Amino acid sequence: MARVLVFVPTYNERDNVEKLLNEILSQKLDADVLFCDDASPDGTGELLDRLAKEHPRLHVLHRKGKEGIGTAHQAGIAWAYDRGYELLVTMDADFTHPPSFIPRFLERAGETDVVVGSRYLQKDSLDEWNLFRWSLTKLGHFLTVVCLGLPYDATGAFRAYRLDRIPRRLFGLVRSPGYSFFFESLYALHSNRFKIVEVPIVLPARTYGTSKMALSEVFGSLRRLVSLYGRRLAGDTMRLSSEADAPTPATWDRYWRKRQSVYQSVYDPLASLYRRWIIRPAFNQFLLSAFRPGSRLLHAGCGSGQVDEDVFGVMRIAALDISQPALALYRRANGKSARVLQGDIFQLPFADGSFDGIYNLGVMEHFTEDDIVRILAEFRRVLRAGGKALLFWPHYGGISVRLFRLLDLVANRILHLNVEFHPKELTLLRSKQQAEGLLTRAGFTLEEYYFGPKDFFTQVALVATSSDGRGN
Repeated sequence: MARVLVFVPTYNERDNVEKLLNEILSQKLDADVLFCDDASPDGTGELLDRLAKEHPRLHVLHRKGKEGIGTAHQAGIAWAYDRGYELLVTMDADFTHPPSFIPRFLERAGETDVVVGSRYLQKDSLDEWNLFRWSLTKLGHFLTVVCLGLPYDATGAFRAYRLDRIPRRLFGLVRSPGYSFFFESLYALHSNRFKIVEVPIVLPARTYGTSKMALSEVFGSLRRLVSLYGRRLAGDTMRLSSEADAPTPATWDRYWRKRQSVYQSVYDPLASLYRRWIIRPAFNQFLLSAFRPGSRLLHAGCGSGQVDEDVFGVMRIAALDISQPALALYRRANGKSARVLQGDIFQLPFADGSFDGIYNLGVMEHFTEDDIVRILAEFRRVLRAGGKALLFWPHYGGISVRLFRLLDLVANRILHLNVEFHPKELTLLRSKQQAEGLLTRAGFTLEEYYFGPKDFFTQVALVATSSDGRGN
């Protein structure tokens, strides 16, 4: 029997939650219930805490404030994954999602990956709604069908997810903090060919409370829809990368050899100027802030090492890369200033606790999230207690990412030149929440997250401390 969790986000739902909980429990489900409250000023959270003392299967997640319905669902999904639930039902707290439908959702979930409550399978399902809400819902459905190719009710929250069939990292693709979370998450599921079925539901007029969708949310959702539509037209769907897409040692050797030949006359001079005048000053600032002078540091995935020049007299550097051509470039740039050796970041050739700190630039994005957690765990192993990791990680919206996306569009989709500018970027950072989740899974505590003008919005700078200590 699958472990089931029913999830309900709340904000100012004090008048609803006890009635809703009783209706959920009256379905005689073998399920736990999680309410996530965003510090409701009407005392919803306090009431839920009292109810949790009476009902052992009720859990309450408190957040510091109103952070968006999308991030609330992400928090609930993460809570369910962390505790090993296999099936998650999500619903609203205002009784527009009747709990009596949950058994039907659970029944259908046995044969599919996602169950969606649809307001469009029965002609009379929206008859009680006012004209404005009816029109807004119909328009949203029309746009998600036309722009995203979603033949489902994509804007509703009444769903069941088979978490045992959906990899956790799929939800990491979803960036929307607000109501657009619903169509973006379903678009990600649909793009990755998860099986989705719909269950007809009849939604009454809002029974309790009032709608919390502000006009700003409507425009925000429209902007997100347009953005996803543009990505879809460019062939950039929200497909998950697989471990098979990750670069191999041979991939890196080809990349660095190519850098020494074809790219040397065009690419390298421009890249060198950018590293010297943009990347290196930002790198120096973060490195010198994160580590004390004389610290033993590992540059894990050092590449050509052009950013290291200023720190050799301040720190004790060991440089490691899996590619011999990359190490040859590193030695050429830095002479004998660092200890240089070939090695795999998945299996570092060092004893536990060998370093005060570890850093790299532009490495993590080439691996899947599961691989990144393995790499980070290996980093943590070779760090002393409380050691730090400094990671420069390209952001999905970063300047360099956008530039290479444009170059790829022109060179490969328009001119059909079949040019590979760099190994595939499988996991570009999209949010602080995503970074914090990956670091936490590997035993790190995120101390600093910076994405800004110091390097012209090129990469996110992350400083994280091994969780078994307080840092240096």
